[in-house]
Amino acid sequence: MSARAALSAVPASVSPTSPAPSPAASATPASSPAVSVSVLGLGMMGTALASALLAAGHPVTVWNRTRARTGPLVAQGALPAGTAAEAVAASDLVILCLLDNGNVQEVLDAIGDGAAGRTLVNLTNGTPRQARALAAWAAGRGARYLDGGIMAVPQMIAGPAAYVFYSGDEDAFREYEPVFAALGGATFTGADAGLASLYDIALLTGMYGMTIGVLQAFALARTENIPATELAGPLTEWVGTMLRGAPLWAGAIDSGEHLTDVSSLAVNRAAVPNFVEAFRDQGLDPVFFEQLQELLERAVERGHGADGLSRLVDLLRK
Repeated sequence: MSARAALSAVPASVSPTSPAPSPAASATPASSPAVSVSVLGLGMMGTALASALLAAGHPVTVWNRTRARTGPLVAQGALPAGTAAEAVAASDLVILCLLDNGNVQEVLDAIGDGAAGRTLVNLTNGTPRQARALAAWAAGRGARYLDGGIMAVPQMIAGPAAYVFYSGDEDAFREYEPVFAALGGATFTGADAGLASLYDIALLTGMYGMTIGVLQAFALARTENIPATELAGPLTEWVGTMLRGAPLWAGAIDSGEHLTDVSSLAVNRAAVPNFVEAFRDQGLDPVFFEQLQELLERAVERGHGADGLSRLVDLLRK
């Protein structure tokens, strides 16, 4: 994706880690036959994708609205296209990595019937509904469509921790799976084109939740002049230890059995007001904990006081 905003906060100097690809993921050796690929969109992520494909020996045609961005890739051996339509005409496999799906639709509308016979792989961050609409657009013009969710920052592409979720046309995925291996692990999530983006957003939801919690912890410490660097060590250890409970929560959610011997919703309901009060006392916005408190109140009122926090998944549905 041209602007992987969800993960772009990781500095280039850091070696970020990403969850290992699932057992369904594949990483075919880069010695697979060369396949011509067109890459539309040369932001940080699009550039990384095109560069990885070139490094794997695939002929790559590149296009970007700002033509100057093609320069570094042309220096690596890519062929520049003057228009998106020219780029699509150059390859049967077309990867789109733009700012958002509004831009993708705009580019595809300009291409129109030129998409016929092509395999369109949209690696732009979006929603399941948008992915399904784009898949329908492609089908109506005789093109195959795959949607993708990249679980990596640009610096991780082609590395051992990078992987991509794909959904949509399974025949297209199997045909080009060796090409996708140049980017990282490849995991096919299903024929429903919206599934890859759902997996993507689900994992990023966990990341955002963790990040905002960590930043609030730093903000609270800062009110008493405690250096963030002093808190970082114990905070990393604590959050990492707590996250190991995710498989247990998952089992409870799938089974519907939420009883706990760790910390009940009733206990948490009694504790959270302390967080609200502490944040207010320290001059911080307690909005996160106010929302959590409201959710806990509803859970207990509905008779779930003895259950664990995993029960809150049921209350999030509108």
